[in-house]
Amino acid sequence: MTRELFNASAVAQLAIEPMSDRVVACNEEACSLLKIQRSELLAQRVSVLFADCFPQLLVFTEEVLVHGKAWSDQLVTVSASQPIALEVSARTGQIDNQTYLFLALNSLTELAERRDRSEAQRHYLSGIGHWNQVSRVFQEFERENQLILDAVGEGIYGVDANGVTTFVNPAAQRILGYSAEQLAGKNMHTMVHHSHGDGSHFHAETCPIYAAFRDGTVHTVDDDVFWTKSGKQVNVEYTSTPIRDNDKIVGAVVVFRDVSQKRADEKRLLAALNEIQQLTTRLELENAYLIEEINSEFNHHRIVGKSPAVQNIVRQIELVAPTDATVLIHGESGTGKELIARAIHDISACSNRSLIRVNCAAIPADLFESEFFGHKKGAFTGATHDRTGRFELADGGTLFLDEVGEIPLHLQGKLLRVLQEQQFERVGDTATRKVNVRIIAATNKDLKDSVAQGLFREDLYFRLNVFPIESVPLRHRKEDIELLTQHFLQRCRSQLHKQDLKVPLSELEKLKAYHWPGNIRELENVIERHSILAQDDMLRFDGLHIDISQEDTRPSSSTKVQALLTEDQVREQELQRVHRALARCRGKISGPGGAAQMLGVKPTTLSSRIKKLQIDLRKYKDSTPLTEPQ
Repeated sequence: MTRELFNASAVAQLAIEPMSDRVVACNEEACSLLKIQRSELLAQRVSVLFADCFPQLLVFTEEVLVHGKAWSDQLVTVSASQPIALEVSARTGQIDNQTYLFLALNSLTELAERRDRSEAQRHYLSGIGHWNQVSRVFQEFERENQLILDAVGEGIYGVDANGVTTFVNPAAQRILGYSAEQLAGKNMHTMVHHSHGDGSHFHAETCPIYAAFRDGTVHTVDDDVFWTKSGKQVNVEYTSTPIRDNDKIVGAVVVFRDVSQKRADEKRLLAALNEIQQLTTRLELENAYLIEEINSEFNHHRIVGKSPAVQNIVRQIELVAPTDATVLIHGESGTGKELIARAIHDISACSNRSLIRVNCAAIPADLFESEFFGHKKGAFTGATHDRTGRFELADGGTLFLDEVGEIPLHLQGKLLRVLQEQQFERVGDTATRKVNVRIIAATNKDLKDSVAQGLFREDLYFRLNVFPIESVPLRHRKEDIELLTQHFLQRCRSQLHKQDLKVPLSELEKLKAYHWPGNIRELENVIERHSILAQDDMLRFDGLHIDISQEDTRPSSSTKVQALLTEDQVREQELQRVHRALARCRGKISGPGGAAQMLGVKPTTLSSRIKKLQIDLRKYKDSTPLTEPQ
């Protein structure tokens, strides 16, 4: 019986489940009003049904859930071929511990037509002769409908054609703080509608309420303010409806609502949405930078090497990483300066945040401030939206300033201020933003020399050079070449799907003899290139142009390549190579994995050398094989 009564109701009704965004029940009148079949309506999502006014739907739903009931005339359905503006009353209900919203829907167009017919009928039945005495009409209206008017929550007041107040209901008195006696006979615009929200004067000639007297149409305003007796402004929505007597406009009735709380809720919602958007944008940018770092060179998060130079760098990293000290890494290109920066970040207290890399040499001078500090929409031509700068992205983490020596001199002062004060302003913005950023800088230039030449600020140099670390060139750590070769070769095996790639000992010696002007990056490129070109499983580096005159003659921790070798030295080197090859393959000479293959010679040639060098193969047969270079 209850379901049948609900279905037969003369008022269009919907029951919705807000959490799942579903229409769970509807009656025939709702289907008729919305011009949609019941099955389609029940399958429709509420957010889709009111898609054209989704922000208003969110605010209205929140108001119902908080207060238990609410009313709105701002919702429009998009189910029918033509939009239907609705008046919606709603309240909450609990069924089986589940919260539902029950909505009563009315077409605003139909309501307006009914109101006009009702007013015409009332005027006809009342027998009132004319509206020149409109104040008496409103007094009669108040007397006959006092109980109804006292009960409604909306403020209602009436004015004659001159804007003089003729009637004020209790809700209007409560909202505006005036009594009916204080407003009666006074110009309502002068009393409560005299100024805009910004305090500027509101001319009566432009007032929508007065416009109803001139054009005879209903004027609806959803964002305005009335002023209370205490001088406080109240956010209101109102409708000004002209009143006619014998086709002559004699006044207007104004129905208004205090929407201050609604506006505050909308403001908080917009602020929350804006914050979510900013966080989303920041996460997207951080993700983009993370992907960039993942794909960048030397991003294997560990330093390969066992030389004294590398061990010294590791000790320095372990000392400085737990602190907040600024680090300046200097060294030639390709020596792994970024790898050192990442190692510092990975074992620091801010390792759970991003390391944001900035290539200072790649930033145009006119975009320096925007790239580092961000900008506001409209700050300059092309600034179509707010942008988050690198400093803000690195907040709580580490900012790696690569090629810091390339920053133009006239921009170095701006960077110095941020490094010293940890605060900045976006381009086009006056708000000062504070950040907590760990700075690591790197350069392949001699900054002291740049300071002497006037190309780099001395105060910025000292601010960056708190803890210097030197990234040693590869020619000074040649004992690491074998480990680096193994590392890069393993990567090539995975990427190129060539799991059997090997570097013979003779070819490894070529790598050690080369002077590597491009450092580790050049070594990686050489390994990758020869892995691609390899016709079999052995890499051969015949393309390396080894010139003894190019070798660095400065003392280093690695063994020097001697320009001249004695016969005994040549024999000793040959003996050591053969020993190492035989140890790795447990005395096997020919065939796959044999010593001849490792040394890149024919088996018969190797056999002759073994005999000449008087090497006993039996001691290698049961030995544990050494690991082949990876």
